[in-house]
Amino acid sequence: MVSIIPIPAFADNYIWLLRDRANAVVVDPGDAAPVLDYLVREDLALTGVLATHHHNDHVGGIPALLERYAVPVFGPARESIPGRSRAIAAGDVVCLPGLPVTLTGIDIPGHTAGHIAFFGDVDGQPSLFCGDTLFAAGCGRLFEGTPGEMWKSLSTLADLPAATRVYCGHEYTLANLRFALAVEPDNATLRERARSEQAKRDRGEPTLPTSIGLELATNPFLRVSLPNVKAAVERHAGSSVADDVAVFAALREWKNRF
Repeated sequence: MVSIIPIPAFADNYIWLLRDRANAVVVDPGDAAPVLDYLVREDLALTGVLATHHHNDHVGGIPALLERYAVPVFGPARESIPGRSRAIAAGDVVCLPGLPVTLTGIDIPGHTAGHIAFFGDVDGQPSLFCGDTLFAAGCGRLFEGTPGEMWKSLSTLADLPAATRVYCGHEYTLANLRFALAVEPDNATLRERARSEQAKRDRGEPTLPTSIGLELATNPFLRVSLPNVKAAVERHAGSSVADDVAVFAALREWKNRF
């Protein structure tokens, strides 16, 4: 059995750790200290590192981990990742060292130019590690990519099975839901999700993982083709928008200033 554990880091990051009884692989270890604490406490051996993109809050802990553990680092082919031993591009397969898990790389540029995701079956569940591209009820900022690139990346992720568990990089859910409700105040599923996720945070629980199905029902950035979302964007912008990419771009700008 392989479990997926959230390790909180910094103010709102999650480092995801896949583990069995003896071995562990970490995803986006921006800080080594909480990972090392967990490994020691649970008596686990680190056997590998996955990185989705080059931002320091996702890779800053890799050098310190490599000082303790001589393990492979799998990261995006088009970005500079500290200690990377294998460059991953779309369709590349990663067999996680020491764990019965195989993941496939997906190119998802937009947040950064070479951002990737890792997708595959983990203990019988389709699972996606998508860094800062798709968030619960939101999406990442466009630091290096274009709206067209980001929309294509999100569309690629939206086509994954609805049951796919989504493990993203930050606990941004409540803020994202407040924006989503500004866009779709009449979405009953969204209102119920806001109540449910607030209750989780009140109990000190993560709101993640989410699922592709839930995102399709409540995440405005996956719903830009719907007439009511397009209409909300046009009312806010005070002008018409031509197509899905234009709706997405205007929606992202709205969120930036929300």
